[in-house]
Amino acid sequence: MSLRAVGKAIEAHLRADSARACAGHDTSRRMLPWVLIEREETADATRLELLQRGSEFSIRANGELLMSSRQHGSEQALAELGLAALPSRERARVLVGGLGCGYTLAAALARLGPEASVTVAELSPAVVRWNRGVLGKLAGWPLEAPQVRVLETDVAALFRAGTHTFDAILLDVDNGPQAVARASNGWLYSPQGLSAIRAVLAPAGVLALWSAGPERGFTERVRGAGFTVAEHRPRAREGQSRQRHCVWVACRT
Repeated sequence: MSLRAVGKAIEAHLRADSARACAGHDTSRRMLPWVLIEREETADATRLELLQRGSEFSIRANGELLMSSRQHGSEQALAELGLAALPSRERARVLVGGLGCGYTLAAALARLGPEASVTVAELSPAVVRWNRGVLGKLAGWPLEAPQVRVLETDVAALFRAGTHTFDAILLDVDNGPQAVARASNGWLYSPQGLSAIRAVLAPAGVLALWSAGPERGFTERVRGAGFTVAEHRPRAREGQSRQRHCVWVACRT
């Protein structure tokens, strides 16, 4: 499924959830228009936009929805499921690939001790800036935690370089293995990309990967790259949304 198709599907679920939540109540909130806060063009000509509607924020790439502050249950589940598979979290070295609205990072910090370290790889300086500003309050300002360092870089470049080692990698940079935000991200989900990710994981390390939905054949592809793997279907919006996303948790063998 393309990024455009996935973005439209997510928007449809958001509208449906909004309709259910507002049934029998004042509909003024859901009638508010989206207001553009900032637009930034990346080095590869991707147009990123930060928008706000009331207390809700969204980030779009080339007009297609990438993430919404209204639905973040599965982003939190990405950290919860991934870190739960670690043998030890006390001094874990964790990589968060893709900052988004900060929910995965915040959930990871909540499950790690003060001696753990978390590296955030985020390609867009604008997304980092937004999380230090207007988006920071959403997840409790996780970038301010002393265990966190931010690398404004392509997460794929870290895997290709192979100079870092991590105990856990929490990866959420696309809407799925085929619905990629950038064409070059397709490498991440290829056998070559998965092998490169495995190479930077410590023994018994864990890769947790987020997707807007299941992907036929992807579980077998991950297994073939040298992992044991389980597929989970967390709710998009914890306790309320009917929509479910997908998280693969893969342990290095």
